[in-house]
Amino acid sequence: MASYNRVILLGNLVRDIELRYTNSRVAICENAVAVNEKRKNAAGEWVDETSFIDVTFFGRTAEVVSEYLSKGSPIFIEGRMKQDRWEKDGQKRSKLYVIVDRMQLIGAKGEGKGPSQKPQSAPQRFSDSDPNMSMHVSEVGDDAFVAEDMPF
Repeated sequence: MASYNRVILLGNLVRDIELRYTNSRVAICENAVAVNEKRKNAAGEWVDETSFIDVTFFGRTAEVVSEYLSKGSPIFIEGRMKQDRWEKDGQKRSKLYVIVDRMQLIGAKGEGKGPSQKPQSAPQRFSDSDPNMSMHVSEVGDDAFVAEDMPF
């Protein structure tokens, strides 16, 4: 039986970044992305519906996120779904979240974090799964990717 596990999200970070390291010195940060959707309700009125999706960043991607993003920052991510299962007090529990493989910083100049509120030259796209571990660096400017440019 074939299967395919890919997730693409464009939204905003829900919390400030809390970077930590595992015992083996791998960077990790867990956060959530708020994704908004407009739809018509039963009365025919347009309503906004927000979904909060848990995401986990590892390695250099986690370090880049902690350096350049903060609560409310727009982000475009691609990853895969993972489900953790455990038992607590005799009840089975589970949690579904996205492990981020690739991410792209979204936004205009002046939306960065830090005292100056201006981003430095930021890695615009980075992938931990890239065998060459290459990083494409460019200025995140007014001509950055916007949601209307998405091909789907």
